[in-house]
Amino acid sequence: MALTCSDIFKFFFAVILPPLGVMFEKGCGCDFVINICLTCLGYIPGIIHAFYIILKY
Repeated sequence: MALTCSDIFKFFFAVILPPLGVMFEKGCGCDFVINICLTCLGYIPGIIHAFYIILKY
């Protein structure tokens, strides 16, 4: 799996605000809602989930 230039910006936004990185990758769907919930429960789980989504797709 190759990383593109846009992935660098997605990772940056995922560290600053994890749901934003997921929204740029997948849009406003189920993964976005899950990431909002994880970010509310804890900032680190939100970042981990955002990185997972960005690397998976």
